Amino acid sequence: MDFYVRYFEKEEKLDSDNPTIGLILCSDKNETMVRYTLLEDSKQIFASKYKLYLPTEEELKEELERERMVLEMEKKLGGNKE
Repeated sequence: MDFYVRYFEKEEKLDSDNPTIGLILCSDKNETMVRYTLLEDSKQIFASKYKLYLPTEEELKEELERERMVLEMEKKLGGNKE
């Protein structure tokens, strides 16, 4: 992922953009993974103009697991209607 962050920072990012960060969100039945990456020289990270901080990897992992459970439940309920 570092390769993509560095590429985007060098080739795609506009001067008016905030520093580039990479974010991986993965979930399956047995595991959820959340990882951040950013450039070493990035001193500040801006998640949004309305956020004071980025959520932790653990907070994102918990949210991803909640969403996965909701989707699985909706799929089960939808399957019972047929």
